[in-house]
Amino acid sequence: MKKILVHERFKQDWIQVLTHIANLFFEDSKLYESIEDPDLSVHFQYKQENNCYSTACQLEVDGKTFYSTYSKQYDNDGNDREQNIRMKRALSHVLLDVLEQYTGITQQWGILTGVRPTKLYHKLRKQGLARDDINEVLKKDFRVSDEKISLLNSIVERQLTTIPDLDEIGKEVSVYIGVPFCPTKCAYCTFPAYAIAPNRKTGRVASFLDALHIEMREIGKWLKEHDMKVTSIYWGGGTPTSIEAEEMDALYQTMYESFPNPENIREITVEAGRPDTITPEKLAVLKKWGIDRISVNPQSYTDETLKAIGRHHTVQETIDKFWLARNSGMNNINMDLIIGLPNEGIEEFRHSLNETEKLMPESLTVHTLSFKRASEMTKNKDKYKVADRATVARMMEMAQEWTRANGYHPYYLYRQKNILGNLENVGYSKPGEESIYNIVIMEEVQTIVGIGCGAASKFVNPETGAITQYYNPKEPFQYIASFEGAIEKKIEMLDQLYGVDLKK
Repeated sequence: MKKILVHERFKQDWIQVLTHIANLFFEDSKLYESIEDPDLSVHFQYKQENNCYSTACQLEVDGKTFYSTYSKQYDNDGNDREQNIRMKRALSHVLLDVLEQYTGITQQWGILTGVRPTKLYHKLRKQGLARDDINEVLKKDFRVSDEKISLLNSIVERQLTTIPDLDEIGKEVSVYIGVPFCPTKCAYCTFPAYAIAPNRKTGRVASFLDALHIEMREIGKWLKEHDMKVTSIYWGGGTPTSIEAEEMDALYQTMYESFPNPENIREITVEAGRPDTITPEKLAVLKKWGIDRISVNPQSYTDETLKAIGRHHTVQETIDKFWLARNSGMNNINMDLIIGLPNEGIEEFRHSLNETEKLMPESLTVHTLSFKRASEMTKNKDKYKVADRATVARMMEMAQEWTRANGYHPYYLYRQKNILGNLENVGYSKPGEESIYNIVIMEEVQTIVGIGCGAASKFVNPETGAITQYYNPKEPFQYIASFEGAIEKKIEMLDQLYGVDLKK
């Protein structure tokens, strides 16, 4: 951990932002007001005068000094919150600059440390800025590189093609349904995922499914009564194909009976990411209900890697289950690859891309490994050797080159804390095969009603964009015990957001 002495006394939210900037360069860092023998020493100067925000930063480290200044003139006073954001942004500029000078590392995402860079792009677009003006803001005010700006341009263009009414879709809702069971739990995972075998023995699977049916019916009843349109439904988890075929069949029947106008739902997706859960019987159930959009996720095409991360399927099983799904009528298959998995480098990732080329799924999501705080991998970092920054950057370039050469376009993007190389996760697809749900949840343009274990609901005000969140319990036992209260709370929040007179 890098110990950084900051000679000024800052507000806690300023310290948090500056810590995020420091962590772009160091695996872990902490800022101190007073400490002996710091690794780095930083002096700041800052002032606000006539809507001009000016900052300076001097970094002292290893007997060397690095210096940076920044100023930004605004054309309005801004409220207290806006003024606070402006100063944090100005301080971030100079800290980023001196750390880039010291380390020789250029941060292509600049001072952006949030999850959704495309959401910022859309905000600027809705303010009436043209593309060139947006690009200038991203480059000058946020220090985003030309390469990443070009990526954002491509993604936003594809999103607006896929959902022409993106700016109006807040009048509708989407639904996420969480089934929290998997064959095993992967080492990098922090999703609400529980090994299904012991949970089935204790009766939690059956009890959970009973509760899930009730929650779907009650939320669907509210949606029908208020004439709400459902844009998309996403079955996630866990792995919702971990349960039995007849259990899936019953759930989909409840879904179609409960939600309004199912024939007008633009998209239904089932996350079948673990190949070891896919069977002919389950695929027949999907086909019965007209669902042909699924995921079959290899993550890697190296068997040793799959064993290391706790996935109990082989590479050949992934390939076999892909073709089983394809031949069963699944016409829109997504596959995931993860850059930076333990003991994988350039050659292993090239092999994964070559194998993907033999299958040519409709979409390919390229994730960069993130050390999530609660994951097995983060708790035992010494056990998992991962690639260095330069290697993961090259692997991301390889993914970009491969997708471009094979006719895929980037259509959504998100980032995570502690992501290798300060990179990103990008969804690519063939034209016309983009996931509507992935776009709307990443851009936070509409309410997502979360149903099931660990499901997060995001209530998005269609007028202001303000977001209120509500989380169902993650653990199956807690969900079973409290789902009725969760239903009441979400209906109350829907009433507050849309008004009980919405139908009128």
